[in-house]
Amino acid sequence: MNLHAVRAIYRFEMARTFRTLMQSIASPVLSTSLYFVVFGAAIGRRMGALDGVSYGAFIVPGLIMLSILNESVSNASFAIYLPKWSGTIFELLSAPVSYAEALLGYVGAAATKSVMLGILILVTARVFVAYEILHPMWMAAFLILTAVSFSLFGFIIGLWAESFEQLQVVPLMILTPLTFLGGAFYSIGMLPPIWQKITLFNPVVYLISGFRWSFFGTSDVNVGTSAAATLGFLALCIAVVSWMFRTGYKLKS
Repeated sequence: MNLHAVRAIYRFEMARTFRTLMQSIASPVLSTSLYFVVFGAAIGRRMGALDGVSYGAFIVPGLIMLSILNESVSNASFAIYLPKWSGTIFELLSAPVSYAEALLGYVGAAATKSVMLGILILVTARVFVAYEILHPMWMAAFLILTAVSFSLFGFIIGLWAESFEQLQVVPLMILTPLTFLGGAFYSIGMLPPIWQKITLFNPVVYLISGFRWSFFGTSDVNVGTSAAATLGFLALCIAVVSWMFRTGYKLKS
């Protein structure tokens, strides 16, 4: 394992984040804070408790997941697409760096940024609403697994995309709607029975449900199922990335 190469890629990507703090960190935190102001402080006061939890606290896990999913995909996809677009990817491919080492550097940096963002939003939420974390270890596990899984997913999008427009298609047209329809702002138990069944085909439901369980001990889906779905998605992303590297898909052409 060429740890020097992994560290070099990781440090380069992290340095890019700290050079653009307003865009990478401040902007997502500010946007999420506005959600807390509107939905938590304003609307939340007019709504009753959901599963014994105030509405303002109930949406905390969903808003964190909303930011984590979008930022993980965005950070990882842009990190690998930019070298492809500029042509510097060939320097990486010709260097004595294995695919696994490059993946560790890029995905590790993207996941680190997302976890940092999640922690900042978690701290910021305390300014607006009071909440408790019943299972902090499970919360950390779901946070890290989700960040790594969707950073891998973003890496796949970055390899697949051939333009900046394609880079935004999946996050804007697929991921964001699935997150909003995945129970970020409501419990799927509030939906009509037929829609509850349809919603279970949304993979984001399992991520948000498991993460919310780690906070309040209640969830729409069994926590074991949520953990299995998260691990399954992680394994699928690893398999797809491995195939891309093995075949040179969108890398050697």
